Amino acid sequence: MAATILGLLLSLIAHALIEIGYLSWARDRGISVTFYHGCALPPWFQAGLVLIGAVGGFFLGRYWWRWIYIDRVWEKNPRYMRKNQ
Repeated sequence: MAATILGLLLSLIAHALIEIGYLSWARDRGISVTFYHGCALPPWFQAGLVLIGAVGGFFLGRYWWRWIYIDRVWEKNPRYMRKNQ
C-alpha cells in the first residue's frame, strides 16, 4: 500500500516535470498550447502517468516485500548486518 502511494506521488512529480518541460519547449518555439482544464498534457497522457505510477508502485511493493520478509536477504548477507552483532 505504501509503495503504491509512493508510485502515485512519483508519477505526480513526473507529471509536473514533463509539463514544465513541454511548456518551456512550446514557449521557446512560439507554439500555442491547448489546455485541458488547467493542464497542458492531454487527458490520456495524464491518466497513463497515474496508471504507470500506481502499477509500478504496486509491483515495487511486492518485490521489496519478498526481498525483506520472505527471502530475508538482509540476514544472509553480512554487508547488511550491524557491526556490533
